[in-house]
Amino acid sequence: MAVSTPRYTVPGLSAKQGEQLISLLRTRLHALNDLALTLKHIHWNVVGPQFIAVHEMLDPQTTAVRGMADETAERVSALGGQPQGTPGVLVAERTWEDYSIGRAEAIAHLGALDLVYTGLIKDHRSAVSKAGSIDPVTEDLLVGHLRSLEQFQWFVRAHLESTGGDLSTAGTATEKQAAAAASPPRKSAAKRAAKKTSRSKA
Repeated sequence: MAVSTPRYTVPGLSAKQGEQLISLLRTRLHALNDLALTLKHIHWNVVGPQFIAVHEMLDPQTTAVRGMADETAERVSALGGQPQGTPGVLVAERTWEDYSIGRAEAIAHLGALDLVYTGLIKDHRSAVSKAGSIDPVTEDLLVGHLRSLEQFQWFVRAHLESTGGDLSTAGTATEKQAAAAASPPRKSAAKRAAKKTSRSKA
């Protein structure tokens, strides 16, 4: 990911500092655009008893994340850079794989989404730390994003948490593992039918 030194940047920063911030924000822009697409993918592919609750919970998150991406891109422009928002650049420069869950029960998607949020929030926090040593305005932008992103993860985790405060996805390392850990075991149709038959004979 090559970012050229801008010909100008915001007053009070050097062109080199502007370049560092643009490079930092470029990756955050990719992550936010990817998250917005992932949230919509989940919104379209949830099924099961919790469908409507999760389906409707994700739309405001998608709208907010798209707003964060727009703010990030505009900050890149203000710093003298060129924001890249095309799918090809995102795929070429990202350091993560596509979201791996297709049509699945809502709780399984939430288990996987918890890991998505964890990765993004960790990277955003790292970016805050780096930006803070250069520019308080960019730092403030990212901190504002974190406030909302961490709230959104809380909404997701509320579905995965026991009354004792344990997360069903604790210790999982992949989206598929998290999805499986979040999904309660279900009896097979054959076992349910056998149980129903035995009751009717009684």
